[in-house]
Amino acid sequence: QVQLVESGGGLVQAGGSLRLSCAASGSAFSIRSMGWYRQAPGKQRELVAALSRDGSTNYLDSVKGRFTISRDNAKNTVYLQMNSLEPEDTAVYYCYMGVVVLTTGRRWDGWGQGTQVTVSS
Repeated sequence: QVQLVESGGGLVQAGGSLRLSCAASGSAFSIRSMGWYRQAPGKQRELVAALSRDGSTNYLDSVKGRFTISRDNAKNTVYLQMNSLEPEDTAVYYCYMGVVVLTTGRRWDGWGQGTQVTVSS
C-alpha cells in the first residue's frame, strides 16, 4: 500500500509564489511517473505538469515558464514550484504518482488528497 500526502497550498496575491509538495510512503516501491493536476470549480481536472522517469517534463501551456516540477528521489517526493501566480491558477491541486510495488511487482496509481491554491488579484 502506498499513500500520497500533499502540502503547501494556501492563499497568495497575484505575482506571488507557492511550492507544493507530495510525499509518497508505504510499501517499498519504484516511482514510474508523477505529475500535478488541478481542478477549478465547474471545470474538469487538467494536467499541469508531468515528470517522467527519464526526467522529461511536460507542462500545461498556460504555466510554462512559471511552474517547475521536480523530485527528490531520496524523499520520494515531488514538488511543484509555482511562480508569478495568477488568479486563473486558483484551483485544488492534486499530485499523481504511478509506482511499481516491489514486493508484488504490481502497478499502483494514486492521487494525493488535494490542496487548495487561491490567488487573489
